[in-house]
Amino acid sequence: MDFALPPVGEGLIEVELVRWMVSTGDKVKRGQSLMEVMSDKATMEVPAAFVGTVSETLAEPGAKVKVGQVVMRYNADGASVEAAPVLTKSPVVRGELAGVIGGGGANGRSNVLPATPPATVAAAPSVRLLARKLGVDLARVRGSGPGGRVVLDDLLQFVAPSAQGPTKKDDDRPKLDLGTPGTRTKLIGLRRKIAEHMVASKRNIPHYSYVDECDLSELVRVRAQLKETFYRSGVRLTYLPFIVKAVARALKDVPLVNATYDEQAEELTLHDRYHIGIAVAAPNGLIVPVVKDADKKDVAAIATEIDRLSTDARSGKSKLDDLKGGTFTVTSVGNIGGLISTPIINSPEVGILGVGKVVKRPVFDDAGNVKPADLVYFSFSFDHRVLDGAIGATFGNAVIRHLKHPATLLLPEKFAV
Repeated sequence: MDFALPPVGEGLIEVELVRWMVSTGDKVKRGQSLMEVMSDKATMEVPAAFVGTVSETLAEPGAKVKVGQVVMRYNADGASVEAAPVLTKSPVVRGELAGVIGGGGANGRSNVLPATPPATVAAAPSVRLLARKLGVDLARVRGSGPGGRVVLDDLLQFVAPSAQGPTKKDDDRPKLDLGTPGTRTKLIGLRRKIAEHMVASKRNIPHYSYVDECDLSELVRVRAQLKETFYRSGVRLTYLPFIVKAVARALKDVPLVNATYDEQAEELTLHDRYHIGIAVAAPNGLIVPVVKDADKKDVAAIATEIDRLSTDARSGKSKLDDLKGGTFTVTSVGNIGGLISTPIINSPEVGILGVGKVVKRPVFDDAGNVKPADLVYFSFSFDHRVLDGAIGATFGNAVIRHLKHPATLLLPEKFAV
């Protein structure tokens, strides 16, 4: 029997096949994920509407497939075949064209439902197994998957947070794909979207770079005093939340940088909200989730948000709303290494900040004496169509000025330097 690609969202007639989640000869249960597809907005899994055995797949990963196109053949196991489910845009995504560089439910509703007969609950075997281990009645869980299907994320609210604070180590994070010698790999899915976006940004935007040095010695001391307190509260405090906060304040000082440029209309929009994108190195490519209203959040709230956004991005669970609306981007390679970079602007934004690693260096104080200092290099890239060198330098100076007074970044906005 033929299996045709079902509707995958309003207005979508074609998607890219990212990968098959079943192989020829696999036995398939109704509701089991068959394939992963990607539109310009989201990555979605297509569930089976039948019980049977896969006999043939008719499309290769990377191919464009249309709704209604036969993509697979199977042998039915005698059970009645239901109509193919209509997929809506998944609340969980792995990328968005405009945002890729390189216990409540959705809309504030509770995820707990009135009890319904267990036989009517749609969930994969792995979800049912986890629910049993957690002692969760699936009949009382609001499913966020296609057709109300309960997925693993819906069970997270029932997992008690550790009283010991964050325990995740850097080694526990998904590993980057560093490649395999002697192989050829087609760019598909998220990697292809990143490539397209990078080429468009580099081709259309006349970049210029601006590099400056910042003495973070005081910030290093402040963080050292606070990180244990934050840790006990479940927050991992790095330098990045302070930098995001400083950037938000600097954008208020230099509004021209907090802008997006519409190439078609040749219009520049200066934004009055401060949504800072954070470039995250995920296993399949660079994702840019956004810290919304960073100017209104304190450092602790920003640190918590960065941790959530980074974890979701690395595990491929970023929500669409988390990838939208950025007005400026910060990318940091300091935790990996490197002093200076030349980051590519995340179009349609007009600027990006690259943060290097913090290094201890000897410097001269005002009296001419040599002293140790914790230094970092900031690498800015700006869109020369709208930002001249003087504006870029003024913005860089503003970021550095705020970071030299890190204690004030912990205070409300009215105390900003």
